[in-house]
Amino acid sequence: MKVFKSEVQEIKVSYQTSGIRKVKITSSSDAEQVFRPLFPVDIEHREAFTILLLNRANNTIGHFTVSTGGISSTVADIRIIFQVALKCNATSLLICHNHPSGNLYPSEVDKKLTTQIIKAGILLEIPVLDHLILTPDSYFSFADDGILV
Repeated sequence: MKVFKSEVQEIKVSYQTSGIRKVKITSSSDAEQVFRPLFPVDIEHREAFTILLLNRANNTIGHFTVSTGGISSTVADIRIIFQVALKCNATSLLICHNHPSGNLYPSEVDKKLTTQIIKAGILLEIPVLDHLILTPDSYFSFADDGILV
């Protein structure tokens, strides 16, 4: 009789807290001030997608760059977002990406992705508190605009 030994891969996530101050997020302005210096790319040239991980008191516990893309898009895999959130024991999160074009407003793709992430968060009891879009000079908040569904 042949015995098969199998191994299951483990997800290993590291999230940084060294570059981030412990901040209580109470507004989109708070979130923007924390997100902006964390962006892994020059926001005028390449698009990226980053999350802030929060505890129950809405204090930051870390951040994670989900993806860095090209000039006009990046991939934000919902499964990766929540793998990180679960592994880090986050109880809520904020999501953010930039628009190198300088356009402040969300595209239909941005809106659809946000809705999908929110639904996944509801299922996992990890609410998405806001989605910010950064440009070099300003930001857009889904929550402030009333379109965080």
